[in-house]
Amino acid sequence: MGGNMALSRRVSLGAALRYKGKEGMLNWLLHRISGLGILLFAGTHVVVSFFGQQFGSDVAFAINTVYESWPFQIFVYFCVLFHALNGSRLAVMDLFPALIRFERELVWLQWILFFPAYGLPVYFMVQNTLAGV
Repeated sequence: MGGNMALSRRVSLGAALRYKGKEGMLNWLLHRISGLGILLFAGTHVVVSFFGQQFGSDVAFAINTVYESWPFQIFVYFCVLFHALNGSRLAVMDLFPALIRFERELVWLQWILFFPAYGLPVYFMVQNTLAGV
């Protein structure tokens, strides 16, 4: 298949899976996954609140145990932080179209901000969990 795959509407599944996107492709994928993760957390929270309020049931307690676990909290923190930083980068690029020329640099800046903002709290969460705090 010659030419630019992005300009073609007839792309086979195999060609799509072999597509080697750059930083933007990873951000696009993680933005969707993080959005679904936020939706999962919000939906779980609503379901737990409903069951707890209406029935005071063990179902609510079991689901509550899952979404209050530290692995789930780390996942939700990843989703919220990444979604916020990536959305902010996209909003800045929409407000200042001249910055689109520097998309790659902005993606790297986003990751430079993300890693310490994510890594330090996660480190302390895991450390406190393993220490039994």
